Amino acid sequence: MKRIFFLILISIPLISVTAQKTKPVAVRKQMLVSTDWLAKNLQQAKLVLIHVGRGTKNYDAGHIPGARFLDYGDLIVTRSGVVNELPPVEKLQQLFAKLGVNNDSRVVLLCEGQGIMAARTYWTLDYLGLGDNAALLDGGLEKWKAEKREVSTTAPEIKAGNFTPRLHPKVMVSREAVRDISWVTVNGEPTDTVILDARQPEGYTGEMKRPDFPLNGHIPGAGNVYWMNTLTSKESPTLKPIAELQKMYEEAGLTPGKKVVTYCWIGMMASHGYFTLKYLGYDVAMYDGSFTEWAKSEGVTVVTGKNRK
Repeated sequence: MKRIFFLILISIPLISVTAQKTKPVAVRKQMLVSTDWLAKNLQQAKLVLIHVGRGTKNYDAGHIPGARFLDYGDLIVTRSGVVNELPPVEKLQQLFAKLGVNNDSRVVLLCEGQGIMAARTYWTLDYLGLGDNAALLDGGLEKWKAEKREVSTTAPEIKAGNFTPRLHPKVMVSREAVRDISWVTVNGEPTDTVILDARQPEGYTGEMKRPDFPLNGHIPGAGNVYWMNTLTSKESPTLKPIAELQKMYEEAGLTPGKKVVTYCWIGMMASHGYFTLKYLGYDVAMYDGSFTEWAKSEGVTVVTGKNRK
């Protein structure tokens, strides 16, 4: 047992597996802005609006006026066979500075595709120390266009920013730490940390067979809340009301005060879960290697079916 605790303290010093009394944090409402708020604040000097996408086709066809384009491919690398990992900090610093981000910028993120790339970008900024100054546009570009608001086909002129990363490593959890949390959970030890699988239920149970994965199912001890279930709908991707989200997560075992580690297939769905849980006030981190790394690692186990363990 001492070995297990030691590993956790080294890997994730602010997420403990021992049971402690913790007070729930208030909802962080500043992490989400409405289309009305954005329309009224587009001209704010410190506002940096970032449109995240895969290629510029949709951005060029019409984006929110003033939005700067960020190619999602610049936010990720493949490392040791694991896709969707963070690039070196130096590259990320240059990337966001080039977009005009300063240390005191108010960054608002949006994308196409139900907000998932914007959420991954938020997690990246949180790792870099700018999470407190960043937010997602609730409903994204879908809601903005559905409301027939103004769009532009002109890219803005950008003055490079002075963004300086101040790393926040507690937002990222290693495989070794997840293995230890899983062991404690499965073996019935007191714990205030919950592992949460953000994939679709069929991925969690193992019914979805991935031929590129040697194992299917979920990490032992993990609960499951599919990230799409936190949205009003695919067509209207606003977050559901706070009370409804709180109830959803509490029913999955995430009672107030619990600490959470999210994962998915490759760190995309999990980043949306990360964002939503942080928005609700949870102390949350993400296992970036996710099931891709876990399923291909030696000596790990998985659970199939709806049971956690």
